[in-house]
Amino acid sequence: MNLNDVHRGIVKHRKRRRIGRGPGSGRGKTSSRGHKGQGARAGWSSHPTFQGGAMPLVRRVPKRGFHNAFAVQVAVVNVGDLERMFQAGEEVTPESLAAHGLAKRAYEQLKVLGNGSLTRRLTVSAHRFSSTAVEKIEQAGGRVIRLPGATPVEARKQQPAETQD
Repeated sequence: MNLNDVHRGIVKHRKRRRIGRGPGSGRGKTSSRGHKGQGARAGWSSHPTFQGGAMPLVRRVPKRGFHNAFAVQVAVVNVGDLERMFQAGEEVTPESLAAHGLAKRAYEQLKVLGNGSLTRRLTVSAHRFSSTAVEKIEQAGGRVIRLPGATPVEARKQQPAETQD
């Protein structure tokens, strides 16, 4: 390949194709629209799921389940994972978990579950804790720090009920 061949065949300002300009253009008469029919008329454009009038696949496949768009995304880490990844006396935060590759995906809250055993003294910071996780962390001599941003349900549990006069 030569240096002067690099741009060969590349046209920067190519003219647009002018359709409907007579038989000599190769795009005359029906101008690539075929004969009559819906697509030949002015102002018609097909929907992305249009399949020639047949019931589209999108509508043929049954709907399954429910996706709550307002649900809180919760990342889960087990006590056994903390035992495996952290040394005694270390501080476990959402940032340190991401650095160790435990809570990689995007999430709004972090929850620590009690699956596995813990023998090391750790200071664990998270939004939520299961009761068994709290028990195991404190039994190993560690500390539990609840981060702000609890769900409305948990916030209601923590606040005392207001009395009406």
